[in-house]
Amino acid sequence: MKCLAGLLVFLILSVTAQAQTPIPASEKKINDLVALLQDPDIQAWLESRKTAAAPPAPSATAASPITSWESETRARIDTVIAAVPRIPSEIAATAARTRADAISHGYAPVFVIFGGLIAIGLAAEWLYRRMRGQREGAAAALIPIAVFAGAMAVIFFAIEWPPLARITLLVYLSAFVVYRTGSVLITLAAPEGLRQRARILLGITVLAIATAALGPPLGTDPAVTDAISYVFSIIVLALGIEAVWSTWSRPKPAKAIVTGVMVAMWILWCLDLKGLFWLGLYALILPGILRGAGNVAEHFTSAGAGLRNVLVVRGARAIVIAIAAGWLAIVWQMNPETIGHRDPIVSAIFYGLLRSVVVLLAADLIWHLAKSWIDGNLVASAPATSTPADTARRARFRTLLPILRNALAVMIAVMAALIILAQLGVEIGPLIAGAGIFGVALGFGSQTLVKDIISGVFYMLDDAFRVGEYIQAKNYKGTVEGFSLRSVRLRHHRGPVFTVPFGELGAVENMSRDWVIDKFRISVGFDTDVEKARKLTKKIGAELLEDPELGPLFIEPLKMKGVEEFGDYGIVLGFGMTTVPGMQTYIRRKAQLRIREAFRANGIEFAQPTVNVGGDEREGGAAAAAATIKAQQAKAAAAAEV
Repeated sequence: MKCLAGLLVFLILSVTAQAQTPIPASEKKINDLVALLQDPDIQAWLESRKTAAAPPAPSATAASPITSWESETRARIDTVIAAVPRIPSEIAATAARTRADAISHGYAPVFVIFGGLIAIGLAAEWLYRRMRGQREGAAAALIPIAVFAGAMAVIFFAIEWPPLARITLLVYLSAFVVYRTGSVLITLAAPEGLRQRARILLGITVLAIATAALGPPLGTDPAVTDAISYVFSIIVLALGIEAVWSTWSRPKPAKAIVTGVMVAMWILWCLDLKGLFWLGLYALILPGILRGAGNVAEHFTSAGAGLRNVLVVRGARAIVIAIAAGWLAIVWQMNPETIGHRDPIVSAIFYGLLRSVVVLLAADLIWHLAKSWIDGNLVASAPATSTPADTARRARFRTLLPILRNALAVMIAVMAALIILAQLGVEIGPLIAGAGIFGVALGFGSQTLVKDIISGVFYMLDDAFRVGEYIQAKNYKGTVEGFSLRSVRLRHHRGPVFTVPFGELGAVENMSRDWVIDKFRISVGFDTDVEKARKLTKKIGAELLEDPELGPLFIEPLKMKGVEEFGDYGIVLGFGMTTVPGMQTYIRRKAQLRIREAFRANGIEFAQPTVNVGGDEREGGAAAAAATIKAQQAKAAAAAEV
């Protein structure tokens, strides 16, 4: 009103200043306007309009988000229920509009065009199958569907269809291709008794999604579109419950629980709680989908656990989980009015969890690829033509790879945990600093542990021993079976297992590296022809080299070194040979058996303890008995040493 008063004063002053001059027509109109504004009735009307246009004062108690959500949900449900009776008439009207659009542009009705495109796709698929023949496998089942879809796509995009017909054909043709692809995947992944029900459920679901997606482009009433979606959801729910009670081989309480979960999820969907609905749906069906994805992926790979198999199978499961997480993000983004979406803390945690899922998938895939490569190298056998250097290198790999696998597992787990905490909004800088301080304190407080780990690192760098080698360190000896970060596991030749910290090993005697020289002695009589014994030994060595089992184990053949000494009862002959590590005891036993047979066949007698008895008969007998016992004990001790 002050502005209007100022404007009136300005106009009045202008009129007074120009009263002495002739008044033009435009100024006359202005004077009439000023006079009109000064009318009390006009001023009252302007005041009422100003009051009506003023924004209402905010209420003292604003509606809470839960109250708003409840009101909106109740209104939507009432609208949908009221729209259910109008579904047939609305569908008929939409179909009539689509048909009229196609006919007005000179085309056949949409269902005729749809059938023609399907026929063209099936004809192309039939030609492909006829040229390629019947084949087995997942690829052979999916490629014809790709040919079918490609032929329809060429015809569809080559012709300029009417607007309504174009969107209708695109949606329903895509739905048909998705259904056929899903049917093939169900055949590959689902059990025999569940396939038909799964196909029916898939068909109704795809049809419902396609019909709901066509509502807005075709001008269907949104309430009717929602009502159609609700009707289809009831059908899908009924089929799911029927499948649970008919095909699931579980007790009735378990079936009742699953049925209750399905009904609860349907209620969540009806109440527009899309985030909770999809979370519940994933918890219910995602394990089965992951198993099915793994089964389908195995059809594209050969048997075994190689890198390609792990990449395909684990990758397929990771893709399924990533798609599920991505769809949750899309649902969350497309529903900004949900209760949780309005809270920034809940939104940050939600997106952090989704990113954490991606991090876990990447960590799981990297770990299984690395583990598969390490395990493959551990179990792979050396080729028959490998050189000793290659064999040694492979043995060293088998020694180091278990330690690398353990270290890699710890590193991947720690990095994944830190990244997940960072995605959830946790400051990881103090955690890293605290871990460093804790590591320093642990190093000072656990000197023995640090000594063991560092000693093990240097044993590995020095290549002191490998898995499968026989070593001796202090009072411990045995075959190396494996490692940890701080100890080595030794299997004694009599069976016991020693777990020895690296810091306790000290000097290591490796008895399995490169080659072994084995020496032994045999006592023969003083009248033995030494040259004859040497020739017989040389012949035995040649025979051992020609033996198909023992020959490859020799590096240098069996030889007699000569006379070692003159013993109390005969000549001591020395023998020696060079063999591969670990087989010297086995070869020595075979060689000694053949030497015994050859010497006895050629009249070479082994030394026997003899005693010359003199003096009193009783004393001589006692002395002879004592000498015999002493000789037997010495022989037993020598045999034990061998």
